[in-house]
Amino acid sequence: MTAAEAMTQKVKLVALLGNPNVGKTTLFNALTGLRHTTANYPGVTVEKRLGKLKLKSGEEAVDILDLPGTYSLKPKSLDEEIVCDVLKGAQPGTGKPDLVVLILDANNFDRNLYLALQVLETGIPLLLVLNMWDEVQKTGKRIDLGKIREDLGMACLTTVGHRGTGVPELKAAIQAALIQPPRSKAGLEIAHLTIAQRYALIDRLAACIVTNPARPVKVLSDKIDDVLTHPVWGWILFAAVMTVIFQSIFSWAAPFMDLIASGVQKLGAIAAAVLPDGQLESLVVDGVIAGVGNVIVFLPQIFLLFFFIALFEDFGYMARAAFVLDRVMKKVGLNGKAFLPLLSSFACAIPGIMATRTIQDKNDRLATILVAPLMSCSARLPVYALMIGAFIPPVRIFGFLDLKGLTLLSMYFLSIFTGLAMAAFFRKTLLKGEKTPFLLELPPYRIPRLPNVILTMWDRGKEFLFNAGSIIFCISIILWFLVSYPKNESVIKHYEHLRGKAAQSLVAGELQDRLTQIDHEEAGALLKKSYAGRLGQWIEPVIRPLGFDWKIGVGLVASFAAREVLVSTLAIIYNVGGEANETSADLRTSLQRERDPVTGKPVYTPLVALAIMVFFVLACQCMSTVAIVRRETGGWGWPVFMLTYMTALAWTGAFVTYQGGRLLGVE
Repeated sequence: MTAAEAMTQKVKLVALLGNPNVGKTTLFNALTGLRHTTANYPGVTVEKRLGKLKLKSGEEAVDILDLPGTYSLKPKSLDEEIVCDVLKGAQPGTGKPDLVVLILDANNFDRNLYLALQVLETGIPLLLVLNMWDEVQKTGKRIDLGKIREDLGMACLTTVGHRGTGVPELKAAIQAALIQPPRSKAGLEIAHLTIAQRYALIDRLAACIVTNPARPVKVLSDKIDDVLTHPVWGWILFAAVMTVIFQSIFSWAAPFMDLIASGVQKLGAIAAAVLPDGQLESLVVDGVIAGVGNVIVFLPQIFLLFFFIALFEDFGYMARAAFVLDRVMKKVGLNGKAFLPLLSSFACAIPGIMATRTIQDKNDRLATILVAPLMSCSARLPVYALMIGAFIPPVRIFGFLDLKGLTLLSMYFLSIFTGLAMAAFFRKTLLKGEKTPFLLELPPYRIPRLPNVILTMWDRGKEFLFNAGSIIFCISIILWFLVSYPKNESVIKHYEHLRGKAAQSLVAGELQDRLTQIDHEEAGALLKKSYAGRLGQWIEPVIRPLGFDWKIGVGLVASFAAREVLVSTLAIIYNVGGEANETSADLRTSLQRERDPVTGKPVYTPLVALAIMVFFVLACQCMSTVAIVRRETGGWGWPVFMLTYMTALAWTGAFVTYQGGRLLGVE
């Protein structure tokens, strides 16, 4: 049988496995490029990343499966259960791997070897990859690769994943291992070694394979750690990093946002010119284009947020931030492992909640789940950007800080502070229990590889775009219907009568202004009589103390489906209820012009905008998050509790913000 025939009998499955923070996903991206998909394993919400690796032209690509990071094949969490099931061939929808590529942190070879021995016991062919090889060379440590092959009887090679060093050799080794599976040394694959036997074996193997320098070398990363993990300087630098990120989100994204807004405006104008006047034109222009377009315009800011998170993850800073914040985590009763789920929740609460599976203590995990939605996710960013862009003045502080960027940063700090405070409250009341120790292996610092950072940013941004976009598209159509119907004939006849009177009594110049005013008043009156208007007026007594009118109420109700829907809802309301020539790009102007029909005062002020943002910081405006919490906790009790406490918290926060501001004389 030729090599090509052996490879094409069936699609081979190669599983990438390793401890957390060994660079496994970086190598996965390097092997698969853009040829991978993300989904969930059937029946659970653990992420499944499956890619294609093209070995040689003319040969069928093999499947590469990126397994969750794990320290052991004795499962203590759902992620580890998935890994074990995949290796046993017991996971529905995923075959048993033909080859396991085990990624090890070369600088911690002996600690990583424990997992290698467990994989050997499964009998699956194993290819060993010592990643971060450059770090070994800096320390003066020597690892005898020949001895690994001799003593363990397995294929072994080195890589520097973030630089792409060794990736071609890894592809060739995978191909060779699939054609001629490596066989481990006799005796090492005997199953059910005790823990003590494994560690004794590791000690013997490491003594033969690893030679440590006579005097430990303090490398540059150790010196950097002395600063970044310092009890004082670590916090100062963390605050500085966060400030730079959120300042950049506003300043760097502006030109791209203007470009997208211009495109949305032109698309609306083209659609209005092509489609005949009537309900179809209104649906397309005022519903779909206005609704979806006013969220897409914030994509540059969302992509920038994901870019910075990916950049600092690749650099190795995120683990240091977890170490620094662990001191705070302990004070509020959480384990330091809660940092990464909470950090993930700044992108989206759903993967953040899923990431709590790595937390072994039940009370720690549940407390983290309950506060994860308080972290200011990317879906809130369009709301912040709209309100800050429209109502926060571009004032410079100390000559280089912008008030807009600081306002955005304050929303994120509010979410962090509230989340930690609620976690402390839960751990001292509902979820009392022992505090578990926090063990964290700090990865080496690496110069971020731009293709990896961009690929990660694109993956996360694309997920937001398609997931949020599909929801917003559907809801935009529903909202358009709710704000457009029922048609009130008495209101229409009344304003037709006013138009007739104006035509008889006014000259041409005055007539046009009066007709524009009548159009605006008619649209507002029809909106108030619509289904959406009735709903908003029904809840208005509850939200009026927050400074919100019934139109904002419509947006709050709609945004329970997804937070970012508030922007598209307001776009639809103010495009339907605004001037005839208004387009989706003018939403900020529409909000600034909106007046209370009774008092004539602006409906939206900086204080109202601030109250809206505070409400969205604290509210659980996301049904998908509620559904994930139900799945993770196994029932509806905790999701209903979370929804209730967060809604009460949001109302209270907005009330204190608005009424407190008024007491201080702020309008």
